[in-house]
Amino acid sequence: MTPDFVESFAALDAIPHVDAKFFGRIPGLNVSVERAEAMQRIGPYHLQLLERYGLGHFPMATAEQVHGNRLSLVTSGFTSPATGADGLITDCKGITLGIYVADCAPVWVVARDGSAGALLHSGKKGTELGIVPGAIRELCRLRDLIPNDLVVVIGPCIRTPCYEVDFAAEIRHQALATGVRKIHDQMTCTACHPELYYSYRKELGLTGRMLATLTLLPAA
Repeated sequence: MTPDFVESFAALDAIPHVDAKFFGRIPGLNVSVERAEAMQRIGPYHLQLLERYGLGHFPMATAEQVHGNRLSLVTSGFTSPATGADGLITDCKGITLGIYVADCAPVWVVARDGSAGALLHSGKKGTELGIVPGAIRELCRLRDLIPNDLVVVIGPCIRTPCYEVDFAAEIRHQALATGVRKIHDQMTCTACHPELYYSYRKELGLTGRMLATLTLLPAA
């Protein structure tokens, strides 16, 4: 964890031409308000952080996030946010995928050769609906891959005993059942670390959102 509360992941950093980030709690920013106001307050800080980490010049695609399993293919002519979607898939270089979370899991599914990737919002409902295996199937179809060509990373999310359902464990099980073998779980509970993360459950709904990003970088 850096002083900016930005995390990256070794399993994704090892993939060529891929940038994946997770922007945690913004220190000192009051977001103890309803979601719309919290997003207005935190938005400028996220833009500054994207700029600081060399991602500011890429357009960002986001999803509506309705706790479902719909996936949206992001192409050069995308409209953001993707209506009704909780997952974004792309094989386009130079577009940043963005998902907001505050207890639900951000999940990265990326081809090991860096040719394509998905970024997903998977909480209790999305996990039950199979958004992660759905994304694995779609990525394989998109680039003629097999599941073992993919890397799955599960980011910080709420976990037992702070939450009654261990959906992160179910995500791991679902990904493994598809044939993915490289699965990494950060094993970090958002509710246990309020100094680092926003937690919808712990903060009774009045809190900010973390930003997960995935960018397929253009070749130098």
